[in-house]
Amino acid sequence: MIESKNATITSTMLGKEDHGIFTFVLHLDYGGSGQGAGTYALSYGGYDEKEKFVPYMGELLWRIMDTVGVRTWEDLRGEHIRVKADHCKVHAIGNFLRDKWLDFEEFFNAHMESNEQD
Repeated sequence: MIESKNATITSTMLGKEDHGIFTFVLHLDYGGSGQGAGTYALSYGGYDEKEKFVPYMGELLWRIMDTVGVRTWEDLRGEHIRVKADHCKVHAIGNFLRDKWLDFEEFFNAHMESNEQD
């Protein structure tokens, strides 16, 4: 069941994970428990020199910062947000003061559809 809840971004990661995939994580504190938001592959090819980047990765990072209301990735730490999440996954992040949301699945689906039309 997806719930809306308050969270604080305690830290972030933007870089390559263990398998060489470029990704991001927002580490969230719910006040007694926590969860990570993100881990979407922003590149493919891993450590291969022919690594390819997802074309709209910059837009995704910008939309995260815009939704939260910060100017830089480093400013995300300490920000208070709303999330729509279940026990396995954060589906969306939101700014409760501006009632602005970023739904990750909707974002990726919109870009997949526009790529299919090209």
